[in-house]
Amino acid sequence: MAPIRVGGRIAYRPRVTVVIPALNEERNLPHIAAAMPTDVDEIVVVDGHSEDRTVEVARLLWPDAVVVRQTRAGKGNALACGFAAASGDIIVTLDADGSNDPGEIPEFVAALVAGADFVKGSRFMAGGGSSDITWCRRAGNWGLGAVYNVLFGTRYTDLCYGYNAFWRHSLAAMALPDTGAGAPQWGDGFEVEALINARVAAAGLTVAEVCSFERDRLHGASNLHAVRDGIRVLTTIAREYARRGPVTASAPNRHGGVLAGSLGVAVAAAALVGARD
Repeated sequence: MAPIRVGGRIAYRPRVTVVIPALNEERNLPHIAAAMPTDVDEIVVVDGHSEDRTVEVARLLWPDAVVVRQTRAGKGNALACGFAAASGDIIVTLDADGSNDPGEIPEFVAALVAGADFVKGSRFMAGGGSSDITWCRRAGNWGLGAVYNVLFGTRYTDLCYGYNAFWRHSLAAMALPDTGAGAPQWGDGFEVEALINARVAAAGLTVAEVCSFERDRLHGASNLHAVRDGIRVLTTIAREYARRGPVTASAPNRHGGVLAGSLGVAVAAAALVGARD
């Protein structure tokens, strides 16, 4: 927690780390940097063995950034490597293709400070949207989400969106694959969001959703394959259901964004951890 002074009192606001998995994203990173809130405390860029200047551009944009190379292939492994390197109280996951708006980060942080353990961005709740999603992906996401909600007793409106934020303690519930393992692991790919959501729900963590707008990828091509990765997500749902059984979340999902503002959510942070003269 970082100390700040509010009206003559010392309060503590959470340190925020943004984890950005990046594979050949040198042209997109400048757009992300330009929109990043100035009071983000740490940037972690996870390089997926890029063949362009992704690493060099990241270091130019964020001289103090933590830059790590993922140990295997896939988005899930990249996230796990980034989480291991992050030092913030709050960790935010942000895609490197420019589709996620960093300007929405305060809404995620505010929902966490207001009491959530884990906050999901949603393209399909009121106020959210997407200019990038195809009808096939939309239908697939709806179908997978409906199955997921029935099995796990949740009410998620968007299962497979990668814009999320959580308190550090939530990492234990996720139990992501060991980044040091040499062989590929289940959870290394795009199925990681479904895996994380299942384990967060099974652990009874308080989950909130905030509306988010997904923009078109700015440059380059996506590594997502709707059918192949959709099958992996469905398989993940089945595996997690067999592993844990049906679980009802300890608290209903609720919309975030109640305490909107800059990342220095001073009043909310003070209410959360207390303030002293």
